[in-house]
Amino acid sequence: MNMKWTVSIVGVIAFVFSVASCKREPQIRPRTDIHLDSNAAVGTHIVDKDGRSLYYFSNDVNGQTACTGGCLTTWPIFYADTITTTFSGGLLASDFKTITTSAGALQTTYKGWPLYYYAPSGVAELAGETKGEGVNNIWFVAKPNYSITIANYQLTGANAINYLSNYTAGDGRTNYMCDEKGNTLYFFAKDSAYKNKFTKSDFSNNSIWPIYETENITVPSTMDKALFKVIDFNGKKQLTYKGRPLYYYGPDGLIRGVNKGITIPSTSPPGSVWPVAIKDATPAPGN
Repeated sequence: MNMKWTVSIVGVIAFVFSVASCKREPQIRPRTDIHLDSNAAVGTHIVDKDGRSLYYFSNDVNGQTACTGGCLTTWPIFYADTITTTFSGGLLASDFKTITTSAGALQTTYKGWPLYYYAPSGVAELAGETKGEGVNNIWFVAKPNYSITIANYQLTGANAINYLSNYTAGDGRTNYMCDEKGNTLYFFAKDSAYKNKFTKSDFSNNSIWPIYETENITVPSTMDKALFKVIDFNGKKQLTYKGRPLYYYGPDGLIRGVNKGITIPSTSPPGSVWPVAIKDATPAPGN
């Protein structure tokens, strides 16, 4: 065979093989968006562009970063420039903000919660992992649809006195329930199982102790979802825990981490009428 033809045939074969190879192995472009991932352990949660899980810290319920110093070795802060970052999966750019930590670092927040990575022993968690979920009952994956989040914060009554978890005066954190934006949730001590005994039928006192209205039950993995039920109260849907209806306190002003309701009424011992909602609460008594 003529050498010229041999070279041409070899060239054609090489070209065809090259095209075929390109079709078999298409180039995968890296993601650039904050998006949602899901696994059996925690369900749907928020991840960065590389698929690494993002977490919130219960101590940050007031919207400020409480993880400092050595804490940041295990829980590095997450920051994404909201000007250039994109979002998908129904995530809204308006829910993501930027704060400056006390150390001067920029940190991204979601619905007011500062966001972190998990890096046990200083080694970054891999994409798809969620091993930081529930650590010490104060670290949780960030989700787009929590109905319950956990705060770990100081109780301070309307009388400006600080209280411990047992409602004696003192400085210390209490682990309690709030909504997705860090607003404190309460029980009414006089309620019975799945029965709201405070709110009037015409809702004329609902502005004082608004019922927590939702039909969504999405909670941290450290809590038993089955213990939450939705009841109907005069056409409104109120969430309950262990049979206890959940409420806000109006004068808290929907301000993150504020829990003045524990000293209402002022004539009763703190927490005896309107305690904050806690995981270890006893089930509501029967009628």
